[in-house]
Amino acid sequence: MTTTPAREAAPAVDDATFEELVAPLRREIFAHCYRMTGSVQDAEDLVQETYLRAWRAMHTFEHRSSLRTWLYRIATNTCLTHLESRKRRPLPTGLGQPAADPAREPQPDRDRTWLEPLPDALVWGTEPVDPAAETVTRDNVRLAFVTALQHLTAQQRAVLLLREVLQCSAAETAEALGLTVAGVNSTLQRARAQVARLEEDGADGASPDLDDPRTRERLAAYVTAFESYDVPGIVKLLADDVVWEMPPYPEWYEGPAQIGTLIGTWCPAQGPGDMRLVSAGTANGLPAYGLYMRSDDGVHRAFQLHQVELGPDGVTHVIAYFDTALFAAFGLPETWPQG
Repeated sequence: MTTTPAREAAPAVDDATFEELVAPLRREIFAHCYRMTGSVQDAEDLVQETYLRAWRAMHTFEHRSSLRTWLYRIATNTCLTHLESRKRRPLPTGLGQPAADPAREPQPDRDRTWLEPLPDALVWGTEPVDPAAETVTRDNVRLAFVTALQHLTAQQRAVLLLREVLQCSAAETAEALGLTVAGVNSTLQRARAQVARLEEDGADGASPDLDDPRTRERLAAYVTAFESYDVPGIVKLLADDVVWEMPPYPEWYEGPAQIGTLIGTWCPAQGPGDMRLVSAGTANGLPAYGLYMRSDDGVHRAFQLHQVELGPDGVTHVIAYFDTALFAAFGLPETWPQG
């Protein structure tokens, strides 16, 4: 009678060695957690939880797969556990209601969790990335793609991301999620169809070339119009089919005239200088700005964060996030200095 020799336990790994092994993967694990949850703040917490679980389980890592695959498996299951008791994060346009009447005062829905923008600097920063090893691309964190993911079940998201973005095999995905290969394939088919339909309905365009003089000119005009509280000027910059959203307000608005009425009626600004629009870099490949509103004491305080999409005929989509906690994620202060 022969016996199979017991597999030797992996040697212990100290803190410094573990950090050296996993640090290069942090940004892509963060992007994966963001795609799964639609939240920058949740993604930060889940990366920490993933690394804690990986540290505790490092002695079980048998090198049958790459460290990257093993870590993604832990991250995906950490996200799935997190999502068990949480609802999806939509944008207002994803709730199914028609465009709202701008003459009616918007009412916030703070009981719902909303999709958050991804600061590109948190993923790419300033360090060069080897394209051959790149698993996080501008395409797979596009706003339309991340928005569409939020309409899938958590399991569908996991399957789609593992198969399509990370290029895991059906067998690897099944093992990671505790599914059968047939189950993975059928789930992937449904997820692909759903995402394709949603992206077609709400597709965003390619990220604008921020070095193009015409793009810079149009964005500068957008900033000037807001800081001057020039509502007609804002309206002129909007495309005919422009959409305006303001989470946590569930209402959304369509068309330049409607959006002009909304801003002119409900914006608390009274005149030029009441608003400051400060560049926050890019988010999901789109220009982002922190809007500061002047209070009665003369101090400009964080008010909303704009994510601006441009098309050939002007601004086609603005999401004004009224979650000032996002300012910190973009490296923006709570107040803006005078002058």
